[in-house]
This record gives sequence, C-alpha cells and structure tokens, in this order.
Amino acid sequence: MFRFCWRCCWGRPLSAPGPAPPLCAWRWNEGLTMKLFHYAAPQNFYPLAGRLWPWCAAVASVLALAGLWVGFMLAPADAQQGQAYRIIYIHVPVSWMAMVIYLAMAFWSVLTLAFQTRLSALMTHALAPTGALLAFLSLWTGALWGKPMWGTYWVWDARLTSMLILLFLYLGYIALTSAIEDPRRADRAGALVALVGVVNVPIIYFSVKWWNTLHQGASVSLTQSPRMASVMLTGMLLMTLALWLYAVAVALWRVRSGILLRESHAAWVQQLPEVRARLALRGIA
Repeated sequence: MFRFCWRCCWGRPLSAPGPAPPLCAWRWNEGLTMKLFHYAAPQNFYPLAGRLWPWCAAVASVLALAGLWVGFMLAPADAQQGQAYRIIYIHVPVSWMAMVIYLAMAFWSVLTLAFQTRLSALMTHALAPTGALLAFLSLWTGALWGKPMWGTYWVWDARLTSMLILLFLYLGYIALTSAIEDPRRADRAGALVALVGVVNVPIIYFSVKWWNTLHQGASVSLTQSPRMASVMLTGMLLMTLALWLYAVAVALWRVRSGILLRESHAAWVQQLPEVRARLALRGIA
C-alpha cells in the first residue's frame, strides 16, 4: 500500500489546501527492499521455496508437453531440412537456457562476493548442475542434428567449441566447490570461477556473427522479426518457458537441501516437521 512521505511533502499536513502531495515511490521501494532482505535469510526463504517449487515443476511439465505437441505434431516439416529440423525444439531452448543459467550464476556470484550472503552462494551451487545438464543436451542434440545436415557429429566450429567450453566451466565450478571442504572458501572460489567464465557467454551468442562458421545464424532475434513460421516459434517458446520453470523448480529444491545441510545445527531447522520426522525414524528424537 502506498503511503505519503514527509521527505517528499516537505512536512506539509495532508489537510492543507491545494493539490494532494505526490505518492512517494521511495516508501514503496523501501518496503520492497525490506521484503527482499527478509527472504534473504535462509529460515525465511526455506518455506517460500517449499511453496514455489512444486508449482513451478507442475507448470513446467504442462508447458513442456504443450511445446513438444506443437513442435512434433502441429508444426509442418521444414522445406530444406525435412523432419530432421524438429530437434531444434529441444536444441535451441536448452542452448538458450544453458547461457541464461550461467548469467544467473554470475549475478548470484556478485552478491556472494559483495555481501557474503549465504543464500546467494546456495543459489549459485543449485544452478550449476542444471546448467551443466542443459549444456550437455545442447551439444548432444546439436550432434544429432549435425550428422544428417553436415555429415558429421562434430566440427571445431566457433559456436560448438564455445558451448563445449561452457560445459567445462560448469563442470569445473562443480568440481572446485566440491573439492574445498570449507563452505565459505568454496563459495568465494566458485564465485570467482563463475565471474571469470561469464565472458564466454557473449562469445557463444555472437560467434556466428564474429566468425565464418558452419553453424546457422539465429532464427529469433530481439531486433528483427522471426525467420520462422508462427507455429514453429510458438513451440520453441513454450519449450523455453518450460525449461526456465524447470530450472527454477530444481534450483529451489536444491537450495532447500543446501539450507538443511548448512543450517543443520540451527534450532529452527531442528523444529521443522520433516526434520523431526526423520530424526524420529532414526530414534534420535
């Protein structure tokens, strides 16, 4: 709810004659900031994530089924590539999301280094396995498409090579943070790796423009109209939204697991129903 701010109204009484004082966006932003700080605490974020991730997973499943149905059943065959092009309904969304997730990891890494917040580090850890999976699927589906189109599963193309580097960055992040026993040192080291590697994301995106590559250019652009039929674009966007919600759902689920692991000795964790039930089964409580 908006409130009047005396900083904007110069201490003017609300009953004074003349036009009403402006609504103060500063107060509204202050309330939003306080809510964000509230959920930055693990004990407050844990129940919120528990309420959100099942809904994200359910909607992602529906969108994925709809996207696959549009892409494989409704969309017509391509005039040049025939039926082989249909793999783009998986290849393109997983490629997009592999890059988006790494950018999200870089964002959370900045917060980790700047504010030393526990939740931001947990979010980075939670996103890395999903990003690695999507990067692998991008390379795999691209190889399946490349065999009938190029006559080979792999070429050292700029786009393919930079995507392979992205997969290695994901795996390197996971390996490094798992090898360091001290959680805080692991958080800082992983954040540095994520920030150093983020330069690879624009290289992946612009590689088809900067170099002469075999990989075809983008069919969807923010500055140009799509170069594909609307039904094809619909299927691709549905799959992209499905993968985005899937990534959110899995990340929230992993963050909850990470919170339980790191805060296992906290009193609020010991009072959680699921923790008490698990301890009761073990005969501890």
